Amino acid sequence: MKQNYQVVLSYDGTDYHGWQLQPRRKTVQGALEDALFRFRSRRIPVQGAGRTDAGVHALGQAASFQAELDLDDAELLQALNGQLPDDIRVLSLDRVPDAFHARKSARSKVYRYRIVNARLISPFDVRYALHWPGPLDVGKMEAAAGLFVREADFTSFSSNRLRHPVRRVTHSEIRASGSEITYTVEANGFLQYMVRTMVGTLLEVGKGRVDPGSIEGLFEHRARTRATPTAPAKGLCLIRVDY
Repeated sequence: MKQNYQVVLSYDGTDYHGWQLQPRRKTVQGALEDALFRFRSRRIPVQGAGRTDAGVHALGQAASFQAELDLDDAELLQALNGQLPDDIRVLSLDRVPDAFHARKSARSKVYRYRIVNARLISPFDVRYALHWPGPLDVGKMEAAAGLFVREADFTSFSSNRLRHPVRRVTHSEIRASGSEITYTVEANGFLQYMVRTMVGTLLEVGKGRVDPGSIEGLFEHRARTRATPTAPAKGLCLIRVDY
């Protein structure tokens, strides 16, 4: 009988055009569906919890698919990893109720963005963090980050125009340790480029170009401005999806 499976994946998104399947482009969803194709000789659609952008990484991306496979769970997990490229790994695989859907069943997602605020960046960090050698006012960035915690229309911090752009952000925090600044945000969902635009805004605050007090006005404006640029993808990582 056909089973419903949930997998949790980790991947380096540097060489991929994001999660979502695209014609003639290398994507994470495409790589996973290619691996599953080898077991059934037909396409098995995979549903991801979120559509990470090109160049964005994941420690705990969740996905689900339905299939009838002649392998037990441990064998399937090992076989999938044997077919996937080295920069994608399935960390866990479980059978779940038929009603489970990786995206629709998700309650919240947690993203993290890394900034290396130093004259030089290690070659071991350059694929996974934004290098900013100039001065940043971390105190002001911390104050501004807290202002994102709300249920509101996040149109000003997104590149798409959805009919329902309201999202509920429950955690938004900047932390600094040595030369590394880390931004962590959790919400019930995210608009396209939303986290990267929030990070871009926080960087503008850190540079002294935007005052933390103007965040409220950006929400009210409901349109992208020069005050809300999009930070590069490589510093962003999907940490986990909660159900």
